[in-house]
Amino acid sequence: MSKIFTIHPDNPQSRRIEEIKLALLGGAIMLYPTDTVYAIGCDLNAKSAVERVRQIKQLANDKPLTFLCPSLSNVATYAFVSDPAYRIMKRLIPGPYTFLLPATKLVPRLVQSPKRKTTGIRVPNHKVCLALMQALGNPIISTSAHVTANDENQEIAENGKQTILSRIDLYDHLDKLVDIIIDTAEEPTYQVSTILDLTNEEPVIIRRGLGWEAAATWV
Repeated sequence: MSKIFTIHPDNPQSRRIEEIKLALLGGAIMLYPTDTVYAIGCDLNAKSAVERVRQIKQLANDKPLTFLCPSLSNVATYAFVSDPAYRIMKRLIPGPYTFLLPATKLVPRLVQSPKRKTTGIRVPNHKVCLALMQALGNPIISTSAHVTANDENQEIAENGKQTILSRIDLYDHLDKLVDIIIDTAEEPTYQVSTILDLTNEEPVIIRRGLGWEAAATWV
């Protein structure tokens, strides 16, 4: 059964952030809100925790995992950022964007794409995420915690679309799979990030998500 931490979304309590940090350093997995969807995550450098995240999401080892960094300068530690890529990223972050970039040696193999040697990195516009990374000193894994009502064999909305679970239902669904739940009272959405491939000379938007119109003006 997971431990729930109630955190203020705009003024994260330092004592609780510190408790979560220590748990993450010990290999804990958490469910937490971001500026896009709720995510399942852990310390980037906690190998056993990353493996557990893959098991929860049923991801094969050749499927890369996105992780969060606190700033553009921190991104440059984990990825090779060309001058054109830097200019685009500087315009868009922090925000709902995932950037595909060539990975440096500091990115664990279990996280990056094994064939392309690339990685997906985000700099979120979310104070709790940023407070966690500042305390931890490492990036955190961020893979979406998508759960819909029909995953739970509940009724589908009259329009035929999937019904989004409330945060309480989401907590219940993942309670036995994660160690920590961060509760900021923010309800889940399914508005995913926009993905930009910056591995080549010409940047490409490969998924239109939140903010894709703004990204299109710089691509």
